Amino acid sequence: MPDLAPPLIAWYREHARDLPWRAAGFGAWGVLVSEFMLQQTQVSRVIPRLEEWLTRWPTPADLAAAPPADAVNLWANLGYPRRALWLHRAATEIRDRHDGVVPRDVDALLALTGIGAYTARAVAVFAYGDRHPVVDTNTRRVLARAVDGRSQPGPPAAADLAAMTRILPTDDTDAAVVNAAAMELGAVVCTARSPRCEACPLAAVCAWRAAGYPDTGDARRKQARYEGSDRQARGAVLKVLRAAPDHSAAAEEVIAEWPDPLQRARAIDSLITDGLVEATGGALHLPR
Repeated sequence: MPDLAPPLIAWYREHARDLPWRAAGFGAWGVLVSEFMLQQTQVSRVIPRLEEWLTRWPTPADLAAAPPADAVNLWANLGYPRRALWLHRAATEIRDRHDGVVPRDVDALLALTGIGAYTARAVAVFAYGDRHPVVDTNTRRVLARAVDGRSQPGPPAAADLAAMTRILPTDDTDAAVVNAAAMELGAVVCTARSPRCEACPLAAVCAWRAAGYPDTGDARRKQARYEGSDRQARGAVLKVLRAAPDHSAAAEEVIAEWPDPLQRARAIDSLITDGLVEATGGALHLPR
């Protein structure tokens, strides 16, 4: 297998986007918050929300001291609002278990609410500089094409970490750069639908390019359409409660005109089950 690290490092150092969480001294808490927000969410939507969040809650203890409703409210339009609750719980756990300091150990990170294999390693690598493989959707696509000659990666698997480990340099700093570079390359050049192969630093060694760009199929799970979905109904309920005085409104008035009454009821019930909404005395409100 060709050594992918040198071209990735050289390309990243010249072309990486200037993003807040990449700044020196950004801190482990900022990195952790950014990783929660970036899951399935565009960078352009995350940056202003991240700045608001860290201004209001510059430490895990600051967030832990706030009501969960404040976290859900400030999450606003980022989508998948359960992440706001999980981040609030993780902040409480960091305060109570780790003296308010985001842990460095991957296992300790994995034990926090809402943190999986990707986020735990991302914090350990990008905040603390440790050597671990960090694999997201973009990374998996780069590896699938450059190494395996496939047009799209398969479903996420444990083997992804081993595949990334194989291309990491032994030096911790260089390994962190390669992790970031693979993610960046997949985000801006080796994209899912319109890869810019002429701008790719791996073009000379890419197995997919060498094979003539074969269509090897796409086994990834497709995201359900948002319009008309339960997710849209859930979002509408939360939007009403965010805007309501004291984040509370009469249950019968919340999206009362929703075209599908059964979907409305299902959305409210699922929000209550998830802890994103509470029902008290005929009213709905954000968690307190």
